[in-house]
Amino acid sequence: FCKTKCPYCGFHSITTLSLIEPWISAFEKEARLHKDGFGSFETLYMGGGTPSVLESRDIDRVLDTLARHLDIGRCVERSVECNPGDVTREKAQALKGMGFNRVNLGVQSFDDGELAFLGRRHTAEEAARAFNTLRSTGFENVGLDLVYGLPGQREQAWVNNLRQAMELQPEHLSCYQLTIESGTVFSEMVQDGRLTLPAQSRQEREMAGLFLITSRFLESEGYLHYEVSNFARGEARVSRHNLKYWRHVPYLGLGPSAHSFRGTTRWWNVRSMDRYLSLLQTGRFPVEGSENLTLEQRRLESVALGLRTKDGCPYGAISSEPRVRESLSMLMQSGLLFRRGDRIVPTRKGYLVADSLPLYLT
Repeated sequence: FCKTKCPYCGFHSITTLSLIEPWISAFEKEARLHKDGFGSFETLYMGGGTPSVLESRDIDRVLDTLARHLDIGRCVERSVECNPGDVTREKAQALKGMGFNRVNLGVQSFDDGELAFLGRRHTAEEAARAFNTLRSTGFENVGLDLVYGLPGQREQAWVNNLRQAMELQPEHLSCYQLTIESGTVFSEMVQDGRLTLPAQSRQEREMAGLFLITSRFLESEGYLHYEVSNFARGEARVSRHNLKYWRHVPYLGLGPSAHSFRGTTRWWNVRSMDRYLSLLQTGRFPVEGSENLTLEQRRLESVALGLRTKDGCPYGAISSEPRVRESLSMLMQSGLLFRRGDRIVPTRKGYLVADSLPLYLT
């Protein structure tokens, strides 16, 4: 759920807050269906839409549902996403009291003009105030989400965003390139000429420049660039939950459009609140589709996912075919990859083309 839908957002969320109550009831039915399918969980992540749009009592009901049907008692990392406009002292205290020990704050920018363009419902001042409220309430692990590469954004404007973030000293930053997703308001604006983007070659150069600036700047401030878009203030502040996605660790997602993985099977829920509610009303899993991964597919994914992180992928996961080993040698000589023990690891330049590297190595 979100109070308003941002024009760049391609994720499933709705602004019909009257459906919160029926969703909570359906959520409990879904959790019950998975009661015996998983063991104990190490991490919990309450993500969006924007969970903080819910009343504190409703968030508490969600957690109570999980505690009754799933083994979450040993979760060492409990994260929740918040919109700065929702963070009051009362809400922060309630979240702390519920056991959350990590907050991701959806700031996106510290420039009011950029926030207006992105359709955010908070100001830069409110974002800083929300962060300080969380801090004063006792949260010692707070992350910020930021977006760069807005049309016409200059390097200095982005650096100013990073500098203002550093004034708050967050434990984690996620810095995402603005991408125009199909089906979003921004996509429609591009199609009818209300939003103009640079030529693709220029845009790629600008994005690459901003990415490299981000990485160098945050590393100089003591942050660990541990995944293409993610930075942590040391190993202890790396998102343990997100690492599971990249390492093929089992995870369970509940709610419309949520994804799950266990054993060799990945499945995803329907991307519709109405269908989600109706399927669970009749006791059926709200699953849209699934896939069973072969050993070869898991090997390929271990390469593709691993090369997005500082840990890289196992050397043994890379094909031993001569053409692939030639490509690996070329990529290493080009400064995109290097070998560390039995791992092949991307460099900062390698992060830039992380999505393309597996094409040469599988």
